[in-house]
Amino acid sequence: MSTEVEIKSFIVRNFAPDVPPDQLEPDLNLLDSGVVDSLGLLRLIAWVGERFDIAVEEADISPDNFRSVDAIAAFVADARRNSEVAR
Repeated sequence: MSTEVEIKSFIVRNFAPDVPPDQLEPDLNLLDSGVVDSLGLLRLIAWVGERFDIAVEEADISPDNFRSVDAIAAFVADARRNSEVAR
């Protein structure tokens, strides 16, 4: 399962159960649209760190990194790349 599909599935399951994952646009602004609120954002951040086994540092906790499925997937890819370089 791709990173994007996993992210969509989590968002739909936890925040938009009436929306099929394939209908959740990857560039939809999850925050402005109200799909994810401030508490949901914290939950999403925690899930991303745990699911993808990446450290989400305080500096990374920016709405821009978690605004859309595309942004989250890019954040995960960057974190994985940085983790590989650090090793």
